[in-house]
This record gives sequence, structure tokens and C-alpha cells, in this order.
Amino acid sequence: QVQLVESGGGLVQPGDSLRLSCKASGFSIKVYHMGWFRQAPGKEREFVAGIDWTGTYTQYGDPVKGRFTISRDNAQNLVALQMNNLKPEDTAVYYCGATIDYGNIRRESPYNFWGQGTQVTVSS
Repeated sequence: QVQLVESGGGLVQPGDSLRLSCKASGFSIKVYHMGWFRQAPGKEREFVAGIDWTGTYTQYGDPVKGRFTISRDNAQNLVALQMNNLKPEDTAVYYCGATIDYGNIRRESPYNFWGQGTQVTVSS
């Protein structure tokens, strides 16, 4: 069974850090480019970060540039999102996905697999 399972979300204060993980099972991520998206209540899902299958190239959404870092460990079949200096506007459900289309990694439609999401809440 193909699965992506996110973990690491929680309730933190502004300025804190969190590290999200996305563990794949039932398939190998080493042939997929991986992305993180988020969706806040009442808003559309937005691109957060993406990484190519080799781990060489990354992309970030403007709101998170300089604060978030995406990484991958193909041997562990895992993708991570390190989130620093969190802000209340980062509050959302975070999803990871797998795609073979790096050129459109910022778009939802090319993704082959999605996780169920993990909640991140930033509040004082």
C-alpha cells in the first residue's frame, strides 16, 4: 500500500522551530521529486517547498524563504521540513507529496501521492 505519512506538527509559540517529517511506504521516493504544501482554514492549498529527486535543487514559496529548509534522505525514504522562526501566519495543515514533474513542483495537479497532513499551530 502506497502511503505518505507526515509527523512532527504541533502547537508552538512565535519564533519557535519545528521539524516535520514525511515517511513513505509502499514505494521508493528516490525516483520522485518531493514537495510540501500547506492549507490554512478558508484558504487554498499553497506551495511551501520542493526538492528534486537527487536532493540537489530546492524551491521555496516566498513566505517561507530563509526560514524553512527542505531535505531528503532517500535511504530512509523520508523527506523533512525544518521550520524556523515560525509565525502565526504559518498556521496550517502541512502536506507532503510526490511527483515526477519537477518543472511543475509548485502546482498541486502533477502530484502522484499525498499524505494526510499534520497540523501546525503557531500561537502565543
